[in-house]
Amino acid sequence: MRVAVLVAVVAAVGTALPRPGLFPYGPGRGDARLRAGDDESSPGLPLRRALRLYGRAARRLYVGTNGIISTQDFPRETQYVDDDFPTDFPVIAPFLADLDTSGDRGNIYYRQDESPDVLDQAVGYIQAGFPSTTGSFLPTNAFITTWEDVGSYRELSQDAEPSEKLNTFQAVIAYDAEDTYTIFLYPEGGLQFLGTRPKESYNVQLELPARVGFSRGDGDDPKRDGLFHSLASSEQALRNLERESNVGVPGVWVFHVGSTSPLEHVEPGGGRGQSPDVPPSATRHGAHQTSTELPAWQGLEATSGERGGEGIVPRGLPVSPRQEQSHRLHPGGAQQSYSANPSSYSSGQHGVGVEEDEHFNPDVFTYSAASKETCAQHHRHCSPHAFCTDYATGACCHCRATYYGNGHQCLPEGAVHRLNGKVSGSLLVGRESSTFQDVDLHAYIVGSDGRAYTAISGVPQPAGRALLPLLPIGGLFAWLFALEEPGSENGFSITGAEFTQSLEVTFYPRGETVHITQTAEGLGPDNYLSLKTHIQGQVPFLPENTKVHITPYEELYHYSSSAVTSSAHREYTLLSGTANQTLSYRLHQNITFSSCPYTRLPPRQSLGVSHAFTLYDTQEHVLRYALAARIAPAPADAGNPVVNPCHDGSHACEEPARCQPGVGMEYTCVCSAGYRRDGRGCRDVDECSEGLSHCGPFTTCRNEPGSYRCECRGGYRLAEDGQTCVPLAPVTNPCEDGSHPCAPGDRARCLPRAGGPPACQCLPGYTGDGIHCSDVDECAENPCHPAAVCYNTPGSFSCHCQPGYEGDGFQCTHGRTRQLTPCQHDQLYPRAVPPGPSPVGGGHVPQCDEEGGYRPLQCHGSTGYCWCVDAAGQEIAGTRTAPGSTPPRCGSPGSMQQLTPCEHERLYPRAVPPGPSPVGDGHVPQCDEEGGYRPLQCHGSTGYCWCVDAAGQEIAGTRTAPGSTPPRCGSPEPTERPATMCERWRQSLLEHYGGSPRPDQYVPQCEAGGEFTPLQCHGDSGYCWCVDQNGREVQGTRSEPGTTPPCLPSVAPPRVRPSPRPDVSPPATGTFLLYAQGQQIGYLPLNGTRLQKEAARTLLSLHGSIVVGIDYDCRDKTIYWTDVAGRTISRASLESGAEPETIINSGLISPEGLAVDHLRRAMFWTDSGLDKIERARLDGSERRVLFDTELVNPRAITVDPVRGNLYWTDWNREAPKIETSTVNGANRRVLVNRDIGLPNGLTFDPFSKLLCWADAGTKHLECTFPDGTGRRIIQNNLNYPFSIISYANHFYHTDWRRDGVIAVDKETGSFTDEYLPEQRSHLYGITAVYPYCLGARK
Repeated sequence: MRVAVLVAVVAAVGTALPRPGLFPYGPGRGDARLRAGDDESSPGLPLRRALRLYGRAARRLYVGTNGIISTQDFPRETQYVDDDFPTDFPVIAPFLADLDTSGDRGNIYYRQDESPDVLDQAVGYIQAGFPSTTGSFLPTNAFITTWEDVGSYRELSQDAEPSEKLNTFQAVIAYDAEDTYTIFLYPEGGLQFLGTRPKESYNVQLELPARVGFSRGDGDDPKRDGLFHSLASSEQALRNLERESNVGVPGVWVFHVGSTSPLEHVEPGGGRGQSPDVPPSATRHGAHQTSTELPAWQGLEATSGERGGEGIVPRGLPVSPRQEQSHRLHPGGAQQSYSANPSSYSSGQHGVGVEEDEHFNPDVFTYSAASKETCAQHHRHCSPHAFCTDYATGACCHCRATYYGNGHQCLPEGAVHRLNGKVSGSLLVGRESSTFQDVDLHAYIVGSDGRAYTAISGVPQPAGRALLPLLPIGGLFAWLFALEEPGSENGFSITGAEFTQSLEVTFYPRGETVHITQTAEGLGPDNYLSLKTHIQGQVPFLPENTKVHITPYEELYHYSSSAVTSSAHREYTLLSGTANQTLSYRLHQNITFSSCPYTRLPPRQSLGVSHAFTLYDTQEHVLRYALAARIAPAPADAGNPVVNPCHDGSHACEEPARCQPGVGMEYTCVCSAGYRRDGRGCRDVDECSEGLSHCGPFTTCRNEPGSYRCECRGGYRLAEDGQTCVPLAPVTNPCEDGSHPCAPGDRARCLPRAGGPPACQCLPGYTGDGIHCSDVDECAENPCHPAAVCYNTPGSFSCHCQPGYEGDGFQCTHGRTRQLTPCQHDQLYPRAVPPGPSPVGGGHVPQCDEEGGYRPLQCHGSTGYCWCVDAAGQEIAGTRTAPGSTPPRCGSPGSMQQLTPCEHERLYPRAVPPGPSPVGDGHVPQCDEEGGYRPLQCHGSTGYCWCVDAAGQEIAGTRTAPGSTPPRCGSPEPTERPATMCERWRQSLLEHYGGSPRPDQYVPQCEAGGEFTPLQCHGDSGYCWCVDQNGREVQGTRSEPGTTPPCLPSVAPPRVRPSPRPDVSPPATGTFLLYAQGQQIGYLPLNGTRLQKEAARTLLSLHGSIVVGIDYDCRDKTIYWTDVAGRTISRASLESGAEPETIINSGLISPEGLAVDHLRRAMFWTDSGLDKIERARLDGSERRVLFDTELVNPRAITVDPVRGNLYWTDWNREAPKIETSTVNGANRRVLVNRDIGLPNGLTFDPFSKLLCWADAGTKHLECTFPDGTGRRIIQNNLNYPFSIISYANHFYHTDWRRDGVIAVDKETGSFTDEYLPEQRSHLYGITAVYPYCLGARK
């Protein structure tokens, strides 16, 4: 039983609030229950007395699934649920997050209350929080909302189950005519999860913490952020909600949120002004904002209590209801409210309106005859086909003859009409969920005989079949445009084209309930009526090949001045082969509208439907309804048909009993498991006292409604079966008692691990498993300059320039003691262009002979041009040959004999052999007697063999491994066709989707021969477009849902030339940022360190991909990225017209972080699905695993190419850390594992040589030296960073709260700039592109 008054349940101050300490709630108190679902909201509840929020009067409240209350209806959750404060609409948020009550996971209750026990409990808390100002405050009204055992949204897959973590919390608004106070209550154990995962995060594991506080919602002023007050928005602060308080009772928080006297900010309880104990880092900075954000390190002191007549109560709370208090609470250490400094950037606004009156006085209403509307003022609101009539107190519009309507909208009688609209739905069909968003609705009305045809396209199975019985969806149009009998009016004649229909349908016998809302938004061009439809709830599952038959029926409608209502019990028959089944549902319909007060409406009318037809096209996914209807005056004796009491709610079953209909008017009351019949109701079975529980030894049985639970005594924990208890094992620390197996302390460190043996890690400069550590020979990696000598030392190394050179060993310049030949000098310090009459491209490194002279034949490594030179290295005019042609024969001036391509390659081998996948170091081809390539080629050092064509190119599919039988070359090519680009892309996505993609996921369609199908469509969204032979979207061909573009080869090509879908649009010169945003890579140039937002654009579009990690190779001017949708790693040159190239397409699950080492020509990546860190060359070859142990959620990774060190983050929630090793995987060790939460972003700053990270848990941006020393905080108030990069004196990070790029000054830590892309979605990786390489060795 819930207890009404707090004083009867609080045993002592400083203990957590028990659940019975909440305000009483539930059906027994008359609470309404919010319908189950993911993004639900209540109808606007008119308040018996207006309240005030931020000084504004509000006359109704709305309750939302996502832990919020508002004075206006909510926008779609995508506009606010992942964003930080302020919101664009008024918000009271006890726990704003993406919550979900689908599948009976929890309840949300709400009610208005004026009972003395509730008001007594509220005034006790309020006067405890505001002892000096509320001595005479007595609330007259309260609004109580309770979220009981609600879960977080989870996108379910075939092998995923909903989380068992559930939250319970409560918000109470208590007010009188002048002041409004809000109380947030968090019982002990009520917050089992602290954040929710964004819906569009795909398989990137992220959780955004909930937000607690208030927002005024200044959506009407786009130039500034609104007023807001933040209590908690980080995991540390959220954990403290149920432990601490601002009134002395842990878990209870009180705020003054509105007043008739000026109140600019929300005032928290516990006093005014900033407490000196609150550190500056606890401040939440925002425009026009106050904050009591809870720091993780500071607790609130509990106030001592006193014993009263009914038990121990906190000082300041009344000992009995309404008793005048003699003690006031003076809390020490409580958080205070204060105004923070304005931020340097503002959030976007949506301009939504608020249903409230700035100067509303609920007790006064006056009427002035001088202000009445007249036709002279009002006629412009009438339809062009209407006339205006003046009445004693106002004016009204009426349609002219041959037209019908409500005067504001008029249509010609007997004409054909059309309706267009959008339909969205979230349904539970049987046990399967189905959603659809903004699918098309079209209706065709024949007004001359009352026929209405409705078609809804894009409704997926099984929802399309399950909606077949819901004829009322199309029945609305039958009522609107029914053929009128004499003395009657159809719906359009009364409501016009602006109304809202709310429909509730309950199916029998299982009781599934669905809610339908249809909103008419007026007449558009050509008198088309515009309509929005939303369908939410549960419907019975219908098998395939099932038809639905509905017999003709009559329905009685009741009319008032602004509403039309009807209720009916309707039967329908399921036809499946020879088996028929008759079922039924009960509907309640309410249509609200604005009408002329002087129009007389009929009290009742009868709608007769003579024909009803329903059909679902499984091929086209089109749902159709057809009806023929007439409207007539209702007979005097007409009444609703008699229905079973279970159907109309007139049964006598008491909660929690369920009414089971029988024959005719008979019914029975049925109890659920865990309950026992008690008259007409059900009584909870106490399994604990009756010995029905299965709790084992050392347990305590706790009875719960309909069930029970087992709790363990001290020193024991619950076993996996949930019913038995096992002893707790004592905890020891081998690292402290010396029993660990690690190497000596000068070579290794011991790291304790909870629940397991300690981990041993070698110290920097040593390698091994931690038990055996040996010195790392860093010189083997050639970290020094080519003209330097490397000296290995224990745990480190040093570089010294050779005689004749000067420098630090990493950079050496030529001295004066040694003379290089001109060719050797050019090899060490290449010229920007080769010598000669016409440059060929980038820097050329000449080839020298054994004596240091120039080789007669010179070839450019990257362009392929070749030419002859003289002894001075100067090009001999006329000898240059183009790429791909035979090089000139150099060295004999009189004879220009040319080499064959094979002979040329034998003289000047390529770095890698030609073909799709290199095998290793340089390959020297085998030539036949005539200088041609031998058909069989084998690599001398690796043992790989393959076949080549006449041009020396490898024939795909012929390569054999070392030791196996070489292929037979020269015979016809294999008949098996290799997979095409379309087939490879399709297979990759199917593997990512687990073999069965959802209807809203894109999979490319391929022809039988492997080519792209000319017409491509995106799942069930209805969007289609044409593609060329390479799968690139043809610009200008994308169509809206419901239509498809002509993509057949016979159709003439479009006038606008298609722009290739994935091709790179080369950026301008200079430094710029590249960021990943879902299916595209964005380009954001820098002017100095300022963001040139006006020049930002999309650099690369990658349809069907989700790009996460991104990095840049400065030597080849190439970008690399990871794709978690395609499970690939790809690259693309920044040269004009370059196309993406997939370099790794297997053995990946969730590739996230990516780092490129431009010196070693290598790349590194993390895979959070496989918990691995891997390495490969930049072409994808020589791939190997560096680490696959002691990783839980590896994410960010970065590299220091000059020193050869690798760094990465692991945001394991139990033990987050930042680790390092050499680029070869040696000397792995932990750098940071204290005071970090969710280290998402990591970067090595080449300017300061610091390692820096952005933490979405602590909200900090921090830096340290590469050895883990010198740690310092740069910024302590980030929102939700994902990735970070440094350039010059700034950091730039992507943010999931702002959905943009944020700039932070390195020295001051201040936010200096931000860029918010027009297309809003989450941004992932970010990197900086320089016009040169930083830290490169020559």
